[in-house]
Amino acid sequence: MNLAAENVYMKNPNPILALVKKEILLETRQQYTLYGIFLYVASTIFVVYLSMGLPEDSVWNGLFWVIQLFVCVNAVAKSFLAESRGRMLYFYSIAGARDFVLSKLIFNSVLMLLMSCISLAIFTLLLGNPIEYGWQFIGIASLGGISLSLVFTFLAAIAAKAQQQAALMAIMGFPIIIPQLLLLMKISTAAFSAVVQAGWWQMVFLLIGLDILVIALTIILFPFLWKD
Repeated sequence: MNLAAENVYMKNPNPILALVKKEILLETRQQYTLYGIFLYVASTIFVVYLSMGLPEDSVWNGLFWVIQLFVCVNAVAKSFLAESRGRMLYFYSIAGARDFVLSKLIFNSVLMLLMSCISLAIFTLLLGNPIEYGWQFIGIASLGGISLSLVFTFLAAIAAKAQQQAALMAIMGFPIIIPQLLLLMKISTAAFSAVVQAGWWQMVFLLIGLDILVIALTIILFPFLWKD
């Protein structure tokens, strides 16, 4: 790890903020990771454009969230898988388990929020803009990006303790993320039509409740993995 990134903690008494700054510092200095994710987003959407042109509203919406899912896997899932045992021991000596995992949740949420905005911009540029209520969809995309990042951060924390990390994430992630993805698609359809969707706010609050549940489970369960 870069020494400057390691010493961030010593300059800030707040361990969560210090660890978030460390993550940002590493990402800015190892820019190939961020650029790689951006290239993946742009190339995937460009291939969709070449194969489909301007899709219908429902297809546009479905493609957006499916691509967001794979972007999240590439951007967020590496957060724990890239941490070596020696690096984890170092973090164990300077911060508690809850501080460490909360810093991961915050950083990955911000990263996925950025990726969601970039994906939406490229989607609009290449695949047209069938959205009737732009700000509403931006809010849903932001909330959805954060929701996906929370789930995959939680899964990455568990999978990091297993040898077959990628396979374990796929096995655990499929039954968890599919209902959430369908819920996001259902919520976001309201931005494509002037017709008021019954129970829309209930679905939004359900998604927020699921996010709170994931955060609570991560905070409760991660200290047991931390001690392993």
